[in-house]
Amino acid sequence: MSNETGKSAGGLLNDALSHVSSLVRSEVDLARAEVNENLKSAGVAIGLIVGAVVVALTCLNVLTAALVAALTEAGLDAGWSALIVGVVLAIIAYVMVTKGTNDLKLSSLAPTRTAKNVKRDAEAVKEVYDDK
Repeated sequence: MSNETGKSAGGLLNDALSHVSSLVRSEVDLARAEVNENLKSAGVAIGLIVGAVVVALTCLNVLTAALVAALTEAGLDAGWSALIVGVVLAIIAYVMVTKGTNDLKLSSLAPTRTAKNVKRDAEAVKEVYDDK
């Protein structure tokens, strides 16, 4: 049995399977690219966390120096200045850690565009087969 163009049902099925296979390959390639892009964002977030650790260690050093200065000098300006610097560094470290951990949420790493494309493609294929 053949249609007007001379293709058999097997030929048409072969063409359909070839198109589906090509579509799946392109969606897998898109997913891979999207995951790579998201992993780069995760790398930046991890960099922020590492930076926050460095700042936090500096903060501890400054706060320790401030405490020593405050205790030995009994409230002179140098000790309080070091204390203010330490508190400011602590705030900076907190902001960096918060931003880094928010950027590392799993939902931001998932390939959302690919999932939408696959769903759209599945619906299109379903519509084609429902019409037949």
